[in-house]
This record gives sequence, structure tokens and C-alpha cells, in this order.
Amino acid sequence: MALNLVVKVHPVVLFQIVDAYERRNADSHRVIGTLLGTCDKGVVEVTNCFCVPHKEHADQVEAELNYAMDVYELNRRVNASENIVGWWATGNEVTNHSSVIHEYYSRECREPVHVTLDTSLAGARMGLRAYVCVALGVPRGKQGCMFTPIDVGLTYYEPEIVGLQLCQKTIGPGGRSRQVQPAVDLAQVADAASRLSGLLDQVVQYVEEVLSERTTPNNAVGRQLLELVSALPDLASASFADAFAGGVKDLLMVVTLAQLIKTQLQLNEKLTLLTSQ
Repeated sequence: MALNLVVKVHPVVLFQIVDAYERRNADSHRVIGTLLGTCDKGVVEVTNCFCVPHKEHADQVEAELNYAMDVYELNRRVNASENIVGWWATGNEVTNHSSVIHEYYSRECREPVHVTLDTSLAGARMGLRAYVCVALGVPRGKQGCMFTPIDVGLTYYEPEIVGLQLCQKTIGPGGRSRQVQPAVDLAQVADAASRLSGLLDQVVQYVEEVLSERTTPNNAVGRQLLELVSALPDLASASFADAFAGGVKDLLMVVTLAQLIKTQLQLNEKLTLLTSQ
């Protein structure tokens, strides 16, 4: 059953793991922590995590389990839907101490997953892997376990896509990082409309080339285009233009009200400071 699990990791989890690795103690070669999220129908969705201080010796592992439970209880007060789904570690391999740590998380949740993130950038990539522990042995004999790889990938909410696109802009030419300010609401709408227009142009060009027999048709693309067209409401061009204009007016009204409220709060803050002086 555990081998059929699929792990979906949100980008914020990767950022938290990297941040914990950068803040590690000088004598720590590996960082571990708890994975939080949900498990439904064989899909483990990891939405949050936190670091657990620990020390690894040659023959034992010391972890601050009381600290881990305190942080988990505090997180439950903020988001009760997030449960323990496994644990994470930096590096690209499973060590001898991994089975001991995994045994603890087996008592905290059913079928915990183990995720590794290669923060050393071996091969110029930050490798992401996921494992489950499968019991091995013979009846009434010595028992053991083996970490077996399972499918892992990234997933994201729509707001996270905006954040990832903004982070991508910070990478300048030559690998140098730079600061980028978030765009205002209207600029984001204009940018999204421009990208959408470019994609529609590509679709129209592909359809025209297929109709003129200059390109071999792809059945999979055709089915996706049919689903896309069927999902759109059947509106006349004039009705669509009116609906679009109404949506734009509503957006502009919301942006204007937000700017007015922001300006009023700033004025109140400055007046409060002047009054206190």
C-alpha cells in the first residue's frame, strides 16, 4: 500500500528546508525536520515543515523531540488541517541513522514519508527524492526495513506561482542575483493578459498550419483544444466584451479602494506620531 503513495511538495517547503540548512550550526553536516500536510487517496501533499535540532554520533542519534512536539502543537493552533506526514533531511542519500529517525515518525503518523533535498547541489541540481520504509524479514525472525523510492513532484497554489515567477526574475545574467520589487496589481494584470495573448497566437497559428496541412496534426493537442473550447461559455462577441469590461471596472474599483485605505492608514500613522511628539 505504501509503495502506491505519491508525494506532492509545495515550493514553500523547499524554501524552508534551504533556510534551515543555511542557518545550521557550523558542526552540523545534515539537517532534519518534520513534514506537515495532508494524505488523501494515496497522495501526500506537503504544505509546511519545520526543523528539528539534532546531533548524529557514530552509534546514536540525539534529537530534541520535546521541541518538535511543542512546535507541532503551536502549528496546530494556526492550521488544524496540517498533520505530521513524515520527515525531511538534507543530502542526497539515506544514512544509517535514517531508520532510527523514521521509527520515531512511524509512531507519530501512519506510513510516514521521508523526503531528501540535496542542498549541496551535486551535479548542479537540487535533487528531490521521496522514500517509504518497507519492512523486511521472515516470520519470527529478525526484522529490518528498506527505504524504497516513490514518486515525488512539485505542486502549488495560484498565489505561489506569482511568488515563483518573481523569484525567477531575481536571477540576473552571469548568475548574479538582484533585487526585484513586486509589480502593482494593474501591471500584473497587463503582464498576464500579454502572456495569454501570446499563447492564443500560438494556438491560432498551430490550428491554421494543421488546416493548411503544413503541420502533422496531434490528436492529444486536438482533444485538449476541444476540452478548452467546450469549457468556455457560448457568448456573442458583444456580450463577452461587455462582461470583460464590467470585470475590468470592478477590478479598478477594488484597486482604487485599496489605495485609498492604504493612504488613509499612512496618514493616520503619521498624525499619531506627530501627536505623540
